[in-house]
Amino acid sequence: MLQFANIKIDPARRELRRGGELVPVEPQVFDLLLYLIGNRDRVVTRDDLIAHVWKGRIVSESTLATRLNSARRAVGDDGARQTLIKTIARKGVRFVGDVSEAAAPSTASAPQTPPTSFCRTPDGVTLPISSVGNGPPLVKTSNWINHLENDWQSPIWAPFFSRLAERYKLIRYDGRGNGLADRDVKDISLRGFEIDIETVVDALKLKRFALLGLSQGGAVAISYAVKYPERVSHLILYGAYAQGRNVRANDAEREKAKTILALMRQGWGDENSAFMRAFSSLYLPNGTKEQIKWFAEMQRVATSGEQAVRLRTACDDIDVLALLPRVAVPTLVIHANKDNVVPFEQGRQLAALIPHAEMMTIDSENHVPLPGEPAWEQLVSAIERFASR
Repeated sequence: MLQFANIKIDPARRELRRGGELVPVEPQVFDLLLYLIGNRDRVVTRDDLIAHVWKGRIVSESTLATRLNSARRAVGDDGARQTLIKTIARKGVRFVGDVSEAAAPSTASAPQTPPTSFCRTPDGVTLPISSVGNGPPLVKTSNWINHLENDWQSPIWAPFFSRLAERYKLIRYDGRGNGLADRDVKDISLRGFEIDIETVVDALKLKRFALLGLSQGGAVAISYAVKYPERVSHLILYGAYAQGRNVRANDAEREKAKTILALMRQGWGDENSAFMRAFSSLYLPNGTKEQIKWFAEMQRVATSGEQAVRLRTACDDIDVLALLPRVAVPTLVIHANKDNVVPFEQGRQLAALIPHAEMMTIDSENHVPLPGEPAWEQLVSAIERFASR
């Protein structure tokens, strides 16, 4: 157990706690932090970091800077103060905190992921809920595929959730049909998704909160904001759309939907399948082998192939276009300009039809920006700025 300031790090359990609160840390950032602490008697160079943290792989300066900034945030430091992680000009970085070592606690201590509670919808579906962080509440609507626990092991989602949890009480849940929620469910539809978020918010007795809708979760967030404007302080939509592929007046989109469903039935959760090759080329054209492998693993643990098809079909049938002019809460629309999954025009449509909505464009080919690319920091910073107004 490593201790310094108000931080305790358990290398064996790969846990970091700040002031007693578990802080989710991306695996690579955790490795970087341990390396700096273990070599705190000297200045660590860029080459040292590449050799020991990235195992010799070539990485960009922006990737190094992003990981270093994440390590600083994890321990409550920043680039201005540099009270624990100090940059030595033209030399490298050094951990300058006063570290003590103690025996690790019993394995019966707190879990590595935030605790999960459960609630039950009016139509009898059991849903899991997870909250982490101590700031104002930020509710993220469920996506097509989620898994509350597995997502914390994700090289894609873990850094994103960790960053948001530093400033907000991040509330997530698995929607019906996937993750830790009931799988064998009759109603897989937009209305069912709406019931899910209503149940979660009521179970937590939330009076007012910021609402984050990613991809198909954006339509659910829009619907909720229209129905309960007094509860939503800020509406943030990323990579979202008002109409699914089956509803858009575009034959090519409908054909793409059919193709994806056909491939999905054959190769769900198989990283070597034609489906995963198509899936990764659409969702993560710049994804690493590790990130694509995680996507396949996430599919296996989140739901079955047939259930995924049901969920995907429901998303393709979404249509909340008529609700857009009725949104009466402050709204920020963020969209990647080269998104292959949800065309940029869909984001522009949201911003054009939601009264007084703001729009931000980020430069990325990935449906979800990856940690290390500039668009990732732009996305997270935009959410933080807007939700903190």
